[in-house]
Amino acid sequence: MGFFDLLLVASMPVLKVLLVTALGLYLALENVDVMGESTRKQLNRVAFFVFNPALVGSNLARTVTSENIVQLWFMPINILITFIIGSALGFILVKVTRAPQHVKGLILGCCASGNLGNLPLIIIPAVCKEQGSPFGAPDVCHKYGMAYASISMAIGAVYLWSYVFNIIRVSASKMTREEHKIDESVKDTECTVDTKKLVQECPEALLPSTKRTSTDDLDELTLPLVNPDSNCQVSTWGKLKQCLTKISKKINLQSLLAPSTIGALVGFIVGVVPHIRGLLIGTGAPLRAIEDSASLLGDAAIPAVTLIMGGNLLRGLRGSGVQLSLIAGVVAVRYIFLPIVGIVVVKGALYFGLVHDDPLYLFVLLLQYALPPAMNIGTMTQLFGAGESECSVVMLWTYALASVALTVWSTFFMWLVA
Repeated sequence: MGFFDLLLVASMPVLKVLLVTALGLYLALENVDVMGESTRKQLNRVAFFVFNPALVGSNLARTVTSENIVQLWFMPINILITFIIGSALGFILVKVTRAPQHVKGLILGCCASGNLGNLPLIIIPAVCKEQGSPFGAPDVCHKYGMAYASISMAIGAVYLWSYVFNIIRVSASKMTREEHKIDESVKDTECTVDTKKLVQECPEALLPSTKRTSTDDLDELTLPLVNPDSNCQVSTWGKLKQCLTKISKKINLQSLLAPSTIGALVGFIVGVVPHIRGLLIGTGAPLRAIEDSASLLGDAAIPAVTLIMGGNLLRGLRGSGVQLSLIAGVVAVRYIFLPIVGIVVVKGALYFGLVHDDPLYLFVLLLQYALPPAMNIGTMTQLFGAGESECSVVMLWTYALASVALTVWSTFFMWLVA
């Protein structure tokens, strides 16, 4: 296939995403008010707790088996590399631009985590259905492409809610501590001024009293005796318990068990265990109605989440005080530096025999480096109240430019693996 043919194939999935996103943006307008803020929040909860887990679980259960799961071991490592390299580049961006504290977590999160769930689930099946696709028969391509995209979504959700979630949480806590210090300094200044004023107006009120009462002596006699040099012996088990308690407080373990992660675990178990798979998967399975119902719910995930994404971009159109250099830096990291790093990593893994020579699998690995930031970052900033308005602007520009960047990189990746 020629380069322009590949460009046409790669542009169609991105165009579909843009059309549905634009529809969500239109429905969120105040004069239309079909998908207002409250409606988007409720639909987002349904997608988060129902649609996404059903989509991930049903796709993994149908396509992942005990035989082919061994071939996919490099994908978790590849996604972890995207997070590590992206956060390192984001750290450099924060230092160079001297970003304020309340947006540091946002910038690090946007650079580290890409939209590993929704966009691959839209782009890969659309590429498979296009005439002239370099990935073979559409049915076979769709089957394995959805498996790769589902695994990408599940692993990305684990990394996102464990790694990026805590980055944004720590950044927000630092901002809160700085604001608390400023408030305390202001209070101390006001207290000093009031004390000086009180001394000038009534100096005798602040002089120590020379009279002692019997109650003072009684209070001194009744105070407990404490030996400051005494050490409390703590057992090894007590120290271990304290350490585990500190770790559990620092890391939100509940966020690791996000519904998409639970759906992925269920899908893996169903797909890998032959007896369970025989009960649920296949036309002759006695409990196939359960898998069919999960698949039916999962089909609603992609349009629902895409509409929500379009509605959330409305806030970005209204603008905020975010630095232009930060937006340009995030765009450069996501669409220039990371894809170049991805080519080196994937080609190196193929050269050393770490991955099998499957063009579709290689395309998915490369695509993971060229995606815009994860939309759940907006949920995290809203949760901690740090960089919420700036997040809308960053998302607006990164997703607007994704139409060009994803088309170009997808075309180049298809040419590279084919």
